[in-house]
Amino acid sequence: MPFSALPASLAAALTARGYSAPTPVQAAVIEPEAMGRDLIVSARTGSGKTVAFGLAMGAALLGEDERFGPAGAPLALVIAPTRELALQVSRELTWLFAGNGAVVTTCVGGMDPSRERRTLYQGAHIVVGTPGRLRDHLERGALDLSALKFAVLDEADEMLDMGFRDDLEELLDATPEGRRTLLFSATMPKPIVALAKRYQQDALRISTVGDDQGHGDISYQCVTVSPSDIENAVINLLRFHEAETAILFCATRDNVRHLHATLVERGFAAVALSGEHSQNERNHALQALRDKRARVCVATDVAARGIDIASLSLVIHVEIPRDAEALQHRSGRTGRAGKKGTAVLIVPYPRRRRVEMMLRGARIPAEWGEVPSAEAIRAQDHERVMAALLDESEVAEPSEAELALAARLLEHKSAEEVAVALVRAHASRLPQPEDLIDLSAQPTRLDAQGRTREQHHREGFDDVVWFRMDIGRRQRADPRWILPLLCRRGHITRNEIGAIRIAANETFFQIPRAIEARFQSALARTAVPGAEDESGIAIEPSDGTPREAARSNVRTNAYQRRPAPQHGERSDGRRDDRREDRREDRPAPYRTPAMEQRREEAPSPEAKPRAALTVRPSTPGRDEREGGKPAYKGKGDFKNKDGFKGKPGFKGKSFGPRSDGPRGPHRGKAPRPR
Repeated sequence: MPFSALPASLAAALTARGYSAPTPVQAAVIEPEAMGRDLIVSARTGSGKTVAFGLAMGAALLGEDERFGPAGAPLALVIAPTRELALQVSRELTWLFAGNGAVVTTCVGGMDPSRERRTLYQGAHIVVGTPGRLRDHLERGALDLSALKFAVLDEADEMLDMGFRDDLEELLDATPEGRRTLLFSATMPKPIVALAKRYQQDALRISTVGDDQGHGDISYQCVTVSPSDIENAVINLLRFHEAETAILFCATRDNVRHLHATLVERGFAAVALSGEHSQNERNHALQALRDKRARVCVATDVAARGIDIASLSLVIHVEIPRDAEALQHRSGRTGRAGKKGTAVLIVPYPRRRRVEMMLRGARIPAEWGEVPSAEAIRAQDHERVMAALLDESEVAEPSEAELALAARLLEHKSAEEVAVALVRAHASRLPQPEDLIDLSAQPTRLDAQGRTREQHHREGFDDVVWFRMDIGRRQRADPRWILPLLCRRGHITRNEIGAIRIAANETFFQIPRAIEARFQSALARTAVPGAEDESGIAIEPSDGTPREAARSNVRTNAYQRRPAPQHGERSDGRRDDRREDRREDRPAPYRTPAMEQRREEAPSPEAKPRAALTVRPSTPGRDEREGGKPAYKGKGDFKNKDGFKGKPGFKGKSFGPRSDGPRGPHRGKAPRPR
């Protein structure tokens, strides 16, 4: 759809900006069926959403006029989740309405609130801000929404995830009934649907996101590295691609700080962007990227939304994003407005399966490969030098002084030496690439979850001999003192000792077969009493590996169940017979000699027959002479009916209340004289 349907001033602004035709989302919001209605728009990152709702607002606010009237109460309110996104939206709307005399005001956290209030009091046509700062101005009376005609929620799903529901509801409740609400969200979770039902009427659903969630203008690449080589992989990727502007995403502020310091130390022009930086520091960092004073930005996910730099062509995920949505928002910083971009995921090899599942769930095709090697980077540098020198368009006309200097150089040096010096001068300005661990040369195996796991083999330990020591965990064996002991006894170094396996009562360790004879000779000399070591620990060659020794020490359980019948066998099914079989298979219980002697000396049961036990029950009421208990006679036969009389010899004084009245409170003992 051409821009002819828009006001002439807006069409001219788009043409001057380089727009030849609207993007799908821009064309959808200016269709006749979308005019005058609330909108729910889903579009991918970098598809021109900001210009889209700017066109929708401009066509309705301007009408037949070409310019806005005097600024007063805001006519449109745009709410964004982050400061960077709000500032980006403000810049886009400023150039879009530059020819219409629109006043665009920004209210974000980190800026001077008093200056923002003065700007609001002076009047504005469009206000762009973050939820918290806008709510603060609303409660203080600086933000007047009585004349509002448009309310735009950009990245509404992100604002709800960040906990801005209360702020959004208070802002929308303060808007008049007749305003239009434009809701832009990448996804449509239940909170977004509930928000739309409450604040929108007869909303038109517009979606330009196809079944393929991956960004069509972004090439996804995945490289597998060792966890210890992540920083080296970042350096090689930056050197290999040599992007005009690149952004590196980390998970935490500490990682951003550390990686930024590493890159600056290596010679990269880098800036940092995270939540610990003030708004002025963030603005200066982004401006340095736009002015080409910096080429690399190290950032957390706070920069995943709102950064729009035209020269940004490379995104490196230094740490794996938390989900597919975060991956798309990070990668969406490149490949914007029809330009091509590259997103590289640095994947530690233990987490490859997780990344594959995330990419498969998001339907993002990715190419798996390896980090560029140092040789490949140097070869590419040579090609770039050749291309730069052979490009006639970049070679300016030399001056007389330059020609004279070149002639003097050729008098003392040959042309080949001058060319070599030129190549070296070019290479000295670039950071040196790093050598990485070659994972393809390492043998791999699968763990219990089916993932590849690296096997580390030290050089020189392919052919080893196992030795045994007669101490283990029960004797508090520990590698911290076992290693020095072996070095003293065997006259070897720590690097000549392989794996150490500590069991309950013994310890096994590896020695390369090449030094076996020398090691045993040293053991024989130091084992003499009074020699170099008197620890008394025996060290001898082992007959097998620790696994075989542990398997031979397993005690057989005599009471294990018999194996189940194999295929083709039948049991007789008689329970008593099976029980007798188990009794016959059971070995005799173990008895010590003392137990056997006591058993032989014990009298036999026939020597002294056991007396029969006569049990006569005791029946209440039976005469006591016959072994019975006296019957209970009850309280009626109780003879002492006059009450308690005290012990024998008591003078007859009965217990009663005190004659001198009730007892007073306890006053404590008298103080002890000092």
